[in-house]
Parts: sequence; structure tokens; C-alpha cells
Amino acid sequence: MKAALTRTLVRLLIVPVAAVLAVLMAGAPGAHAATDLSKVAQELRQSPVYVDPAASDQLAASDAEALAAKIKDADKPVFVAVLPAGYPTQDLFRNLRTETGITGLYGIRLGDAFDARADSAVMSRQSVSNLVKAVQGAGDAKAQLNDFVDDALRNVGGSAPSSWSDGSGRDVPVGGLVTFGVLVAAGGAGAYAVVRRNRRRHEEEQRAALAKLRVVVDEDITAFGEELDRLDFHPGEPGADDAMRADYERALDAYEQAKSLMDAATRPEDVKAVTEAVEDGRFSLATLAARRAGGPLPERRPPCFFDPRHGPSVADASWTPPAGTEREVPVCAADRTRLAEGRDPVIREVDTEHGRRPYWEAGPAYGPWAGGYFGGGLLPGLLVGTLLGSMMAGPAYAADYGSGYGDFGGYDGGDISGGDFDAGDFGGGFGGGFGGGDFGGGGDFGGGF
Repeated sequence: MKAALTRTLVRLLIVPVAAVLAVLMAGAPGAHAATDLSKVAQELRQSPVYVDPAASDQLAASDAEALAAKIKDADKPVFVAVLPAGYPTQDLFRNLRTETGITGLYGIRLGDAFDARADSAVMSRQSVSNLVKAVQGAGDAKAQLNDFVDDALRNVGGSAPSSWSDGSGRDVPVGGLVTFGVLVAAGGAGAYAVVRRNRRRHEEEQRAALAKLRVVVDEDITAFGEELDRLDFHPGEPGADDAMRADYERALDAYEQAKSLMDAATRPEDVKAVTEAVEDGRFSLATLAARRAGGPLPERRPPCFFDPRHGPSVADASWTPPAGTEREVPVCAADRTRLAEGRDPVIREVDTEHGRRPYWEAGPAYGPWAGGYFGGGLLPGLLVGTLLGSMMAGPAYAADYGSGYGDFGGYDGGDISGGDFDAGDFGGGFGGGFGGGDFGGGGDFGGGF
């Protein structure tokens, strides 16, 4: 009985010990890791930096670890691969992105050359191109990759993939399985703690942004409710018809929907649906008022740009913001008159750390608020040259608050998308070669990588 129990215990121990030894030997000096692209992708799913064994003279293990730690600590989806000069280049970025299956920014050092690609959800093509050009003459791999990562972390959107919180144990020396287990557990716990801390910080920032937005949206909802009261419509009043009653019912439904949606909001991007409901309700009120007065029904137009509480716009007017360029904006009747007379419009201001400012000079969280009012591709032209417009055009906004000026679909940085990504973001092979260390321009998606 005792002998049988001993044999059983031995069998149970052999498999995990053998597996651990295999992992250790794979990372031990002299081991030759496979350079198949699927292997590179597998490694990048576990850690942000991969150095091919055949390119180990490019970047020392300690430097690779420091670079990976920097990326993990920033909690950003930045991937770096160091490959030998003779590595196959056809569709390299596209195939690596497919194999990895994670939304992010990918930089590859191939021999002495360097280039990068990114999902547009985390960084625009022009931003990638600028990053690459900035580090082309940075010198050796260590200097170049650190410069690239430092610049990327300041610009890339999204969060790191959760798979990076798992310890891989690649760099633990052979000897002492118990010690190895303790170190792996400690390393895994430390990495998990870093990711968790960064995610918690991001969530706190989102909650703070929502709290500021809630004040503004509550003002909008309150103003809408006061408009309902001032209209003083009664479904049974003399002259009321079914069309009027339908307008009034739609306005009431929109008011209740806006309150309900705002109560349920947990992220700044949830506010878009709230302001969409308020905008719908205000148009219904404007239609009802026109019917009661016997006048022409209003055209369905966006609300007044200067303050959506002014109600639906009646025309477009030329307006030039301070230090900005002239553009056409939708305006209410009162603001159209003010502009025609050379006076300033009545602008919606919100609280910021610098005092009261126009909403387009406030933080990025106001993007969803404005997106609900000015959807359908209208917002970019209205906000061009403003602080909010600049923020919304950046990759960090797209990942944190959604892309498309109010369209909050798509994958955030670090999400597992598999093969569901825009292949155009990752080019079509080394079309132009990579002489002089520049093989594609980091964003010239018609050629190069």
C-alpha cells in the first residue's frame, strides 16, 4: 500500500517538474528558441518585448527586461520585437498582428533597421510615422528602442493586455525548484499588482471625469424639464390634436429616458446616449410649439453650437474662435443675431482647473457629451483647432473615450481581437526595402512593411 502511494506521488510530480525544467532550459544560455512568427507572437502575448536568439547581440537580456518593465508599468499596449537581419519580411507586420491577436502598437527592429505599425484605435498612422522618423538615427538598438518606447508611451491609447500579468519565468536560473516556484509566484504577483494599480488609476480618472460631466448633463436635463413646464401643454386643451399629443409624448419620454440613462452611466462615454435623448426631446418640443402657433414646422437641425440648451439651430453662421480658423457652425436665432451685430455669442462654459471655460476648452470627457448633440460626422469640423478637437483627434482619446467623435465602437488597446482588425493599418510587406535603416516610414501603409 505504501509503495503504491509512493509510486503515485512520483508520477504526479514528474509531469510538473518536467514542464518546469523545459521552461527553464528554453531560457537557459545556449538554448535556441524557434524564430517562427507564431513563436514570436506567443512570446509577445506574455511580455511586451521579444528578442530573437539570433539577434541577442542587438539587445542584452537585462536591457530587454528593463524595456519590458517600463512598458508594463505604463500599462500600455506597446509591443517590441528584435529580429535578425535575414528574417523574412513579406507581410511581416500584418502577419505578426494576426498571430498575436492583440490591439496595439508594434515596433520591430530588424537588423539595423526599424519600423512600426499600429491599430488606428490606439494611434493614428501619422503619429506612428512621426514616432519612427524621430528614432531613425538614434544609434544602437538599446537607445533606439528606449527612445521609441518613451515617445510611444506618451501617445499611445488603451491599456496593456491582461496576459502580461502572468509570469513567464524565462529568466530564472536552473536549480532549486522550490526557489523557482517562489520567485515565479512573487514575480507574477508583482506584475499583476502593477497592472491592477494602473487599471485602478484609469478607473479613478474615468470616475472623476464622469463626476464633472454629471454636473453639466444634470444642468441640461434640468433646463429641458423647465422648457417642458414653460410650454404648459395639456393633451386635452382646446385645439390640441393627435400630432401635438405625439410630440408632447415624445418629449416626455426623452426627458425620462435622459434621466434614467444618466443615473445608469458608469463611464464618460455613456453620456453620449443621454445628450442624444435630450436633443431628440428638444426638437419634439420645438415641433410642438410650431404646431400650437400655427407656423411652419422646424427643420431637423443640430442644436446651437454655442450652447445646446438654446435648442435646435435655425441656420449656419461663420464664426472664428480666438487664435483659430473660421468655420460654419449651427446657431440659434439669438446667437445668429449677436454674430451679425458683431457681438459675442452666449457660450456654454464649464468648470475646469483653470476656472470657467467654454466646453471646447475643457477636458476630453466632454467629447461624448458633445458627440451626443453633434453626431453624424458634424463634430470634427466644428471643433477643428480647439483644445477638445485636438484631444479627440489623438489616439489616447480614441482608446479611452471612443473614436469617430462620438462613435464608441471598436477594440480598445490591449483587447483580444484576433484576426478582426484593419489589415490596412499594418501594410503589405517590405515593398520598398529598408536601405539606410528606413523601410517604410512607419506609417506609409502603401509600401514598406
